[in-house]
Amino acid sequence: MATFVLVPGAWHGAWCWERVTPLLEAAGHRVLTPELLGMGEDRARAPAGGLAVWADQVAGLIAEQDAPVILAGHSRGGAVISEVAERVPDAIASLVYIAALLLPDGTSIRDFLNATDDRAETVIAPADDGTCSVAPEEVGPVFYTTTDPEWAARATSLVGPEPMASLATPIHVTAERFGRVPRAYIECTQDLAVPLAAQQRMRAQWPCDPVVTLDCDHSPFYSMPERLAEALMRIAAGSNASV
Repeated sequence: MATFVLVPGAWHGAWCWERVTPLLEAAGHRVLTPELLGMGEDRARAPAGGLAVWADQVAGLIAEQDAPVILAGHSRGGAVISEVAERVPDAIASLVYIAALLLPDGTSIRDFLNATDDRAETVIAPADDGTCSVAPEEVGPVFYTTTDPEWAARATSLVGPEPMASLATPIHVTAERFGRVPRAYIECTQDLAVPLAAQQRMRAQWPCDPVVTLDCDHSPFYSMPERLAEALMRIAAGSNASV
């Protein structure tokens, strides 16, 4: 059985995996859902978070495991897991990008947003403490368009601030370290936050195998949890992950 480490995307906390974790555990897998520094309920420390801080945090967790893990990241979490792979490539059996940012070296999330979504400046509101937020009325229309309304409402009530540093800092990855870790991608065809065409363009530089397609919005952990869990287990079965 595999050990999964699941990393949330921007503005989200570990709560976002609540529908997926029980499905993986019921199949006998271990699931770790680290709360990134400053995210989730830890909002008071939100300005202290950022890609390097989070990558160090997750790399430390992975280093404690007995065997290589399946490291999955959603959305902005893709930039985090790429940085983790640069740090501890031999501790990861496979990276899994879930409608996630698979960025080239030297590119920031802000660079990506500016190139792909002209709505970003109107949807994301900066705060004086170094964080930014998404307006509540935008959460559903951007992230949860195929999700059941009750789950979309729950997500809207739980999203929190994101450190601006996570969006502005370029990632650093190399072919020698990050590039040697197997990569899989779970694409979402109705995604409005990271559109399908953008997901495909990112894979042109960093190819992934397998690529699993889900016909859903940006948030399959809420809109299609069973299919997402199945995809994760399929990817794990094709890797060398075990406990």
